[in-house]
Amino acid sequence: MSLREIIFVTQDAMRFYQVQPLKVQKKIDFVFDLVRKIEVVPIQYFKFLKNTNGIFEIKVVTHLSSLRFLCFFNNQKLIMVTNAFIKKSQKTPKKEIQIAERIKKEYESN
Repeated sequence: MSLREIIFVTQDAMRFYQVQPLKVQKKIDFVFDLVRKIEVVPIQYFKFLKNTNGIFEIKVVTHLSSLRFLCFFNNQKLIMVTNAFIKKSQKTPKKEIQIAERIKKEYESN
């Protein structure tokens, strides 16, 4: 039983997932399942980004890289994925947060 549903809002985020190697896709699927099924998801997989307009990140760490899927809640059960990227530094890039906030604003205005 799922507590939440994850929906890709953009084709870019979906393509990012699709171009990952199968092994990485399986790791992403594992983390997405945790986010869907666990009531309180550990911060190592899912966290609110401070100083943002309701943006969260789903964190997937593999032996090769650290992937991030930025998202927001449409309601308590729907998580809308806006964009995804490979994280190369400690901080989430402001550019990626701005993209997520813009997509969220566009989504909410429609």
